[in-house]
Amino acid sequence: MTLSHVLFTSATALCVIASTAFAVAQTNDNASPIYGVTIPSGYRQWELVAPSHEALLDELRGILGNPAAMKAYGKGMLPFPDGTILAKVAWKHVPSAEDNGALGQFQAFVPGRPTTVQFMVKDSKKYATTGGWGFGRFIDGKPVDEAQHKTCSVCHEAHAKEHDYVFTRYAP
Repeated sequence: MTLSHVLFTSATALCVIASTAFAVAQTNDNASPIYGVTIPSGYRQWELVAPSHEALLDELRGILGNPAAMKAYGKGMLPFPDGTILAKVAWKHVPSAEDNGALGQFQAFVPGRPTTVQFMVKDSKKYATTGGWGFGRFIDGKPVDEAQHKTCSVCHEAHAKEHDYVFTRYAP
């Protein structure tokens, strides 16, 4: 092997390694830190598991489930099977002038500006250390920082471990 062949092979290998690292970095820009969860396409067409109201944050929320989640909810299946994905879409809640006018008093609220969208992804092998769940929290389509993601599994373990780390029950 000639010196020029060795140099060419080394340079080629470095370019491949550098471009692979760059491609991985680009791919991970939209993934949540720690878990690597991304926003699933079509999640807004999933079925509604339940609505909720978060008074402290003044938010309305809709919890959605992919087909695997809805099948598990329908059968009362715990733990949830791998492939289950839950989405929580949140908005500030604002008064509805139209509804309040029809009701004759100030009492109706509707979604205002979006705040976050959050996901739980069940993969018992990949996320074995966090109860089988990976988490992603996004604002304007971008994942929030690692510090915020570190709180996800801790909170779910402390408050919903008996229900496979899931807070939301199905609202028939």
